[in-house]
Amino acid sequence: MNERKFQNYRRRLLERLEKYREMTDTEIYDLIDQILLEDWSECYVRLSERSELKNELFNSVRRLDILQELVDDDSVTEIMVNGTEGIFIERGGGLIRWEKSFSSREKLEDIVQQIVAKCNRVANEAVSIVDARLENGARVNIVMAPVAVNGPVITIRRFPDHPISMEQLIEWNAVSAEAADFLKKLVHAGYNIFISGGTGSGKTTFLNALSNYIPKDERIITIEDNAELQIQGVRNLVRLEARRANEEGDNEVTIRDLIKTSLRMRPDRIIVGEVRGDETIDMLQSLNTGHDGSLSTGHGNSPRDMLSRLETMVLMGMEIPVQAIRRQIASGIDLMVHLGRMRDKSRKVLEILEIEGYEYQTGDILTRTLFEFEEKGEDERGSIQGCLVKKAELQNRQKLQRAGVSL
Repeated sequence: MNERKFQNYRRRLLERLEKYREMTDTEIYDLIDQILLEDWSECYVRLSERSELKNELFNSVRRLDILQELVDDDSVTEIMVNGTEGIFIERGGGLIRWEKSFSSREKLEDIVQQIVAKCNRVANEAVSIVDARLENGARVNIVMAPVAVNGPVITIRRFPDHPISMEQLIEWNAVSAEAADFLKKLVHAGYNIFISGGTGSGKTTFLNALSNYIPKDERIITIEDNAELQIQGVRNLVRLEARRANEEGDNEVTIRDLIKTSLRMRPDRIIVGEVRGDETIDMLQSLNTGHDGSLSTGHGNSPRDMLSRLETMVLMGMEIPVQAIRRQIASGIDLMVHLGRMRDKSRKVLEILEIEGYEYQTGDILTRTLFEFEEKGEDERGSIQGCLVKKAELQNRQKLQRAGVSL
């Protein structure tokens, strides 16, 4: 069907939707049937083509237009809309260009407004960068004009419908069974664990898997910029999400605000989805105020690089001596787990590091590598071969002893 005819159907559908009360999906499909029956040419179209047209019309007014097909596709992990220039998707770890694209800038802008409206957010020339999420939990980043030169840029990170378990990660050789069992005991005993890694290394996925080891009778509070975590099986779970300021610049609720208020909500553990800036100091202070077993993630090229970034992010929020920051990090974080995305597109745990303490004479944070990934070449398909090798024993066992857990 040509674009002009489709837009004619869509215009008639929108005009009638404005006249009715809030309609259910079934009622909208019935309304589309009525409109198509008014056009005698559609009566002689094959049933499969007619069904496809109905779905396209429905998606254009109620869902995400041509993107809905990709959002519903389990094999697609990332969707990248480069304005009207084209749409790229990540499938199986590789990037490919999709055959479809938006026919007009106006059509793409309609989708943007549809996405942000459902999250109670605004996207326009004044607020040109927006983070949001879809109903299925997928993370969305939107960049509008004048920042985006070629039209709105939409990036959608799609998460699995069912959270990936630690058993699956072991099966995929992302982590060894020995390391997973080790982490299970430390999570149960209340060790504070920080997960680091680059973009797309699987930090959120690993955090979800790790959270399954938290005792189910504890009170958990999750704090995120956009709610993405899928904590399973915890009955006493509180999910908090930051809120952007409105057009007048009022009513903003930041990650820092949420961390501070969570301390008054009687949490057993606090999970901060990701630290990116000045909220890092509040995250560290919560770790140092008796909330053992808390978890968080951050972007870093290595565990030691992540420690330096934590220092930098704390200084974004307040000016305090670096030595004081390092003491906060050393006393608050017990363990760091570093993830990486390999050249064969696989994601693996590359290192597990114990934070041993703070050295007052040198002013350094003392660390010890407990597990490290050792590469052993590639197979005939180019897949990286190797394993996570144990390098040392855990030194700080006080929390294990208090919890009655033995390694």
